[in-house]
Amino acid sequence: MRAAALEAIERLVQFALQRELIGHYDIDYTRNRLLELFKADEPYLGDIRKETLAGPQELLNILIDYGYEAGLIPENTDTYRDLLDAEIMGRVMPRPSEVIASFKATEQELGIETATSRFVKLCTDANYIRMDRVANNLYWEQPTAFGTMEITINLSKPEKSPAEIAAAKLLPPPVYPKCQLCRENVGYAGRLNHPARQNLRVIPLTLNGEPWFFQYSPYVYYNEHCIVFHHDHVPMKLTKDTFRRLLDFVRQFPHYFIGSNADLPIVGGSILTHDHFQGGKHQFPLEKSPVDAEFQSAQYPGVKLGIVNWPMSVLRLTGADPDVLLEAANDLYELWKGYSDEELGILAHSEVDGASVPHNTVTPIVRRSADGAYEFDVVLRNNRTSDEHPEGIYHPHREMHHIKKENIGLIEVMGLAILPGRLKQELDSIARILSGDEALRLAVSEGRAPELAPHAQWIGSLLGKHGSALKKEQAEIILKDEVGSKFAEILGHAGVYKRTPEGQAGLSRFVTAAGFTQE
Repeated sequence: MRAAALEAIERLVQFALQRELIGHYDIDYTRNRLLELFKADEPYLGDIRKETLAGPQELLNILIDYGYEAGLIPENTDTYRDLLDAEIMGRVMPRPSEVIASFKATEQELGIETATSRFVKLCTDANYIRMDRVANNLYWEQPTAFGTMEITINLSKPEKSPAEIAAAKLLPPPVYPKCQLCRENVGYAGRLNHPARQNLRVIPLTLNGEPWFFQYSPYVYYNEHCIVFHHDHVPMKLTKDTFRRLLDFVRQFPHYFIGSNADLPIVGGSILTHDHFQGGKHQFPLEKSPVDAEFQSAQYPGVKLGIVNWPMSVLRLTGADPDVLLEAANDLYELWKGYSDEELGILAHSEVDGASVPHNTVTPIVRRSADGAYEFDVVLRNNRTSDEHPEGIYHPHREMHHIKKENIGLIEVMGLAILPGRLKQELDSIARILSGDEALRLAVSEGRAPELAPHAQWIGSLLGKHGSALKKEQAEIILKDEVGSKFAEILGHAGVYKRTPEGQAGLSRFVTAAGFTQE
C-alpha cells in the first residue's frame, strides 16, 4: 500500500480521537478497520506529527484517490467517491447506540441546546454534514418591500455523470431503504441511486406519544438544519396530530423552529411518501416580519391572530398555552380546507371525472418566542392549475421559470430562496454581456447560446435598463438585486390572497369566517 495512504490512516485516527469520534481504547480497533478496508496488513510505521485539522477532507481525498487506484471504486466520480467517503468515516465514529446515549446524557446534564450543539458537531466532524460543499453555495441578503430576504444558489449537491444516470436507470426500484428518510438508512452502504449513510446517526424522539427520529441534513441550507422523520415509512398527511407533533417538538427543543411542507402536489415538499418535518436554529425573514392587523376570538382565550406583512398569505397565531393554540390552528386549517372565495378565483375543490379533488392545504411553522410563548404560522396554500398556469396558479409563473420553476416549499415560504446551481454560470455569462461581451450577446440573439435562451427576454430588458458598458463587478451587483427582487415576486405568485386591497380584504373575510374580530 502506498505510504501516503497508510500515513493518512494514522492521521485520520488521530483526527477522530481529537474530535472524540472515538476513545483511547478504540485506537487500535479503528486503525485495523481502516487497514481492512484498504486491504493492508500493516500500519504506517513512521512518526505522525501532531496537527489540528479543520476537518477530515484532506485525508479523505488521499484515501479515496488511493481507493480508486486500488480498485475499491470503479470510477473516480463524485458519486463513487461519496460512497467510499461514507464507508471510511463510518469506521471512525461511534455506534448509533453510543451516540444516542451521549446525546441523552448531555441533554440531562447540560440541557437540550448543548446536546444539539454537540450532535451537530459530531455530524460535521464525521463528514456527514458536508461543510466543504456547503461552502461552495452562493449566498446573499436582499432588501425587499417585505424585509431582507436570503438568497442561495445551491452548489452543494454533487451532480451525477450521464453514465451514472444511465446506470441508475437500469437498477430495480428501491425496496430497501424505501426512501432516503427511512431509519434503515443508518449505516447503509448506498448504491448508484441511493447515497451511502455509514456515517449517519439519528436520535429517537417521542412526539405526540409516537416514535420519531431526529437527524441533520447533509447539505444544510441554514444553521443546524435538521430533519424530523416518522419511525415508519408512512405518507405525509396534515392532520391535527401533525400540529400536536410540531408543538410537542418545540416544547422539547425550545431553541429550534419546526415546520412541515404542505401535503398536496405542487405546493408540497419533494418527499411526500415519508412523513417528516424540517427544523433548526435559524431566524428566517418570515419570523422577523411584522403583522399588519391583529384579531382575537373569545373561543381561544389568550390567543392573538395576526395577518403577517408577507407576499404569501400567512396567519400568525401567538399564545402561551399550546393546547389552546392547537385548537385555534386546527380550526383554521379545517375551515380553510373547504373554503372558497369565488370572487377572487380561490376554489377549495374541483370536479374531475365525477370526483371532488381538494386544493386547499397549509404550510405550518411553529417556534417559541423570546418570552417562551408559542408562535404558530399558518401559511395558506392552494394547488389548483389553469390553462394560463398549468404548473400551478399559486406557483412560480412561467415568466419566472428562467430563475426558478420548482415548488415553493417550507424553507422558501420562510424567505430563504434555494435556487438551482445552473444560475451561477448563467448569471456570470449575463454579467459578461452587461459589461461589454458583444460576441456573447450576439450568440444569445442568434440562438447560439442555448443555456442562456431562457434568459433572452430578461437579458434584453437588462440591456435596456443598464446598457452594456458596466464594470463586471457592477453587473454582478445588479444581477443579485434583480434575482432577489424576482424571488420576492415569486413568493407573491405563491400567495393565495394577493397583496392588493381586494386580496387583503378577502383574507380578512376568511379570518372573520374563522370567528376572529379585529382588535
